[in-house]
Formats: sequence, C-alpha cells, structure tokens
Amino acid sequence: MLFVCARNGGKSPMAAGLMAARAGGRVRVSSAGTAPGAALNALSVAALAEVGVDISGHVPTRLTDGMVAAADVVVVLGREAHVDPVPGTAVEVWETDEPSERGIDGIERMRLVRDDIAARVRDLADRLAT
Repeated sequence: MLFVCARNGGKSPMAAGLMAARAGGRVRVSSAGTAPGAALNALSVAALAEVGVDISGHVPTRLTDGMVAAADVVVVLGREAHVDPVPGTAVEVWETDEPSERGIDGIERMRLVRDDIAARVRDLADRLAT
C-alpha cells in the first residue's frame, strides 16, 4: 500500500503510519511525494505521537513510477498531488479535511487532519479485510 501527497512531509506519512499501526505488519506500507520537501512537518509528528504512532524517522521520498507499479493500492491525499493510474493498481483519492481553510492552525489543525485521515484509514483497512 502506497500513500502519496505532494511533499511527503505530513499527510501521506501520517496515513502510512496510521495504516502500519492498524495493520500490525499484515500490510506493507510506504509513502511518497510528488514534489517532496526537505523534512517532516513537526506538527504531523507530534499529532501522531499523541496517539502512539511514531513517524519521526521518515524521510520525505520522491514518488517513482516503480513505486506505483509495485503497489496493490495507491491512496492520493489532498488536492495537490496526482498519480497516473497503472494497470493492476487500484488508486483512491482522498480529499482530506483542510482546517486552515476555516482559520484553524497549529496543533489543533493537525489533530483534525490526523483524525480525518485515521477515519479513512480505518475504513480502508476494514474494506481490505473483507
């Protein structure tokens, strides 16, 4: 399973961390960005640490065609990233919550983003289990 966002510094590493924790090793999970940044978003790391998920060791990674082709499922998070479909690979697009559009910033924003992504991860994990 591959999670993709634009910079691979917040949303996609959060989703990958949440899925890895939920799947408990039953699913190979990775994340990448279409235009990766230099570092993780510190607030993303902090928001996940609050729920016992550690993504602090992740390094933003550039998305490659090979990564997409190797995945059974690709999830694109947000509006900025785009992934071209590959035969045999399911692609889902999640229009994730963006609290900053409502004037919510800082750790409060990141908690809302985390909770939105966590609900979507739970749903995806449940669908894959059936």
